Amino acid sequence: MENTTTNTDEVLLRVKNLEVEFNTSKGIATAVNGMNFEVKRGQALGILGESGSGKSVTARAIMGILDMPPAHIPQGQILLEGEDLLTVTPKRHRQLVGSRVSMVFQDALTALNPVHPVGRQIGELYRVHRGYSRKDAKNAAIQMMDKVKIPAAASRVNDYPHQFSGGMRQRIVIAMALALDPVLLIADEPTTALDVTVQAQILELLKEQQEERNMGLILITHDISVVKEVTDQVAVMYAGRVVEHGPTLEVLNRPGHPYSQGLASSIASEELKGQRLPAIPGTPPDLLRLPVGCSFANRCSFATEICRASIPALSVVGAGRTAACFHTQEVLAYANA
Repeated sequence: MENTTTNTDEVLLRVKNLEVEFNTSKGIATAVNGMNFEVKRGQALGILGESGSGKSVTARAIMGILDMPPAHIPQGQILLEGEDLLTVTPKRHRQLVGSRVSMVFQDALTALNPVHPVGRQIGELYRVHRGYSRKDAKNAAIQMMDKVKIPAAASRVNDYPHQFSGGMRQRIVIAMALALDPVLLIADEPTTALDVTVQAQILELLKEQQEERNMGLILITHDISVVKEVTDQVAVMYAGRVVEHGPTLEVLNRPGHPYSQGLASSIASEELKGQRLPAIPGTPPDLLRLPVGCSFANRCSFATEICRASIPALSVVGAGRTAACFHTQEVLAYANA
């Protein structure tokens, strides 16, 4: 049965001071550094940033699918409906992650078993977690395929993954993720390998299902247009840290951090038609040798000596908004100019 609760104040997930390190042959790489955020029922949070910013590592830490070692979580809490996923027993972790939170990965082909029909793969979730008979599980699989708008689901339930297009395979992965009515869905770059038209369809499906089920959604992406389309809150990550957090349109239309500003200015628009899009100069820092001060300082036109000497903490820059920058007011003023 789908969740019809309408309490939007209920915090489903709270991540507190999360750190994730990787032991490498060259030293310890800090991939996530003091991560804090929460997701409420019915809320869609976008985690935005370049490759290597720590987005997917955060998701994998929540799901408990980091390779440990080399991964190591020296501190932090991941509270799912009040229970810390980092300290519960392995059995309890499987129960929570198996039924309360699900994840959609970007590569649907590798997420599906090529030697089993898609209906069996969806139905197995009902058999294992709900004790359904084989017949009931197949019927439930057909219903889920219908729910994610796979045409002629009843006649395609016995087809194999390679018999579906990339967009249809991603719908099957979403069906599997939604089968057990999770309270929270994590989607990690769910449209990266799809063409623009199919991307829009998948994003519409995710948003529709999130609203219909009143579940929490974490959308991980480097694509600002995707964040604008689907989410109502955004956390901008850079070099393992959240550098800005707040309502999506406020953050992207009037950034309070220079990195957010750089990302926002790179969006194609009618006004910039025929012009070269601005790019953020330089490259992200080496996670093995993070700078003493702000990790973005060497790429930032606002940077001063204090930026290179100290790490700015997240501070309030407006209602429900925070940014980690010593020059936030200048950045906001620039956005208004």
